[in-house]
Amino acid sequence: MPRDYYDVLGVPRNASQDEIKAAFRRLARKYHPDVSSEPDAEERFKEINEAYAVLSDPEKRAAYDRFGHAGVGRGAGGFGGAADFGMGDFADLFEEIFGFGGFGRAWSQTSRQRPRRGRDLQITLTLEFEEAVFGVEKEVQVTRNEVCHTCGGSGAAPGTQPQTCPTCHGTGRIRQTRTTFFGTMVQETACPSCGGSGQIIAQPCPTCRGRGVERRTVRKVVNIPAGVDTGTQIRLSGEGEPGTNGGPRGDLYIKIKVKPHKFFQRKGDDIILHLNINMAQAALGAEVKVPTVDGEEILRIPAGTQPGHTFRLRGKGVPHLQRPGRGDQIVVVNVEIPKHLSPRQRELLEELAESLGTEAKPQGRGFLDRLKDLLG
Repeated sequence: MPRDYYDVLGVPRNASQDEIKAAFRRLARKYHPDVSSEPDAEERFKEINEAYAVLSDPEKRAAYDRFGHAGVGRGAGGFGGAADFGMGDFADLFEEIFGFGGFGRAWSQTSRQRPRRGRDLQITLTLEFEEAVFGVEKEVQVTRNEVCHTCGGSGAAPGTQPQTCPTCHGTGRIRQTRTTFFGTMVQETACPSCGGSGQIIAQPCPTCRGRGVERRTVRKVVNIPAGVDTGTQIRLSGEGEPGTNGGPRGDLYIKIKVKPHKFFQRKGDDIILHLNINMAQAALGAEVKVPTVDGEEILRIPAGTQPGHTFRLRGKGVPHLQRPGRGDQIVVVNVEIPKHLSPRQRELLEELAESLGTEAKPQGRGFLDRLKDLLG
């Protein structure tokens, strides 16, 4: 009678997939025939493979939980019948545990020899409020790796060339082949002589010391579009770190930070301005000059304007980013109450107060408030 698969892996029946995988990894290390000294290592290892093949597959596990071994067929998921289990899945997991390159396969090229894209870079650019609104050209400085001007990126001293590594013959890997009960395994590791590059630099470049790159500070003129705001990122393609093995350069990201303005505030593409007027201007009405990002504008204040009233100046806001049009400027009126009066001012206000009366009137509830009550 075959053992229960959960007992084989030493996990409870409600174990998660991560717990099942962790148990398999632990037992595979312990009972692999090439590394284990246990007398029954080979049989235990087959049993572990079979249990994991079933319990790692949700459909097979559901069938096993319902019907036991009869639901999956003894050995159906084991290494002898690995068609359902997937040799690629097992090879990847086995490589992760033991570092082997696979079953009877050898890698002809290390990942370190493949073209790789360069690393992206990011800098922060601080703008004045008006610069962010209307756009500006700015010069930025970026410190990054550049191809060494002395060796042209080879890493070798002038007049010399990198040589093919005699240990790995330029592949960057060394292999050891093992024959086991389930096939031929090839263990691949980076070549210790060249570090996986496949080349030996006998005389390193004196400038870059064999790296092929050197640090330089580069100046770039960047066109900042109108309408950017704090947090906007501008990407300059191909202005990051250089790639390796012929790979493309990375990108440069410019993160925008906008300084606060003395009295303008930004809300989306609208500009908010709080404007102080005096009691006479609010009561009698007036024409006042209002600052905008385009210059001063005349704003007509109607008689009887109340504190908190807003006026909208169309098209005087921030240009929309990457589309036509602009936001508005919203002027919020605040009526200033003087703290210090001259004798004449006090006399005039007392006359006004007498004519207006001294009775304090509770403020009535507005139409919207009454409507809310009616609607519940």
